[in-house]
Amino acid sequence: MNLPVIALLGYLLGSLPFAVIVSKAFGLADPRSFGSGNPGATNVLRTGNKLAALLTLVWDALKGWIAMQIAAALGADGQGIAVAGIAAFAGHIYPLFLKFKGGKGVATALGVLAGFSGWLALSCAGVWLLVAVVTRYSSLAALAAAASAPAFSLWLGQPVQNVMVVSVMTVLLIQRHRGNIQKLLAGTESRIGKKKDPAANDASFNQDSQEKK
Repeated sequence: MNLPVIALLGYLLGSLPFAVIVSKAFGLADPRSFGSGNPGATNVLRTGNKLAALLTLVWDALKGWIAMQIAAALGADGQGIAVAGIAAFAGHIYPLFLKFKGGKGVATALGVLAGFSGWLALSCAGVWLLVAVVTRYSSLAALAAAASAPAFSLWLGQPVQNVMVVSVMTVLLIQRHRGNIQKLLAGTESRIGKKKDPAANDASFNQDSQEKK
């Protein structure tokens, strides 16, 4: 199967906005309308519905993994499977169905890592968990996990194309978190478990919206 077709399938699967889909199914507000405005599991969690947030996280991760499994089932080689993974990741952060304004890609990246190697995904998840527990910053944990991913992929002996995909995802993940990096440096980033009042959420949403323009 040729690479353009595999890439298109991966991109379309990655474009499925599960944060929006799950929120609608649970009768929740559109995650793009509050908090950070990010259509991802963390923002869905701000509604207080943990099940909806968990389902969003799982499905966002699965779409990266499933895209790669579909490519493999269609007879793609290692390069084709890697293309399917990065295409799904690109679909999540630049989704066709949300006018190319998507999430930050952490969960989908984890799914892609799992498609390459279970140990690779577990290693990066371990970094995320360690940093999250110690600092209580989800964004810092995501950045640390992303930064460690290329090193883990090399250490685990991943093929060149996999290391390249992991490295590209790392760069894009850091770029997507630039607003969080600014807040971390300013000491204004929200910690895990800290509840915001509605006014603070609206202010954060307005600030993030201005940063994206």
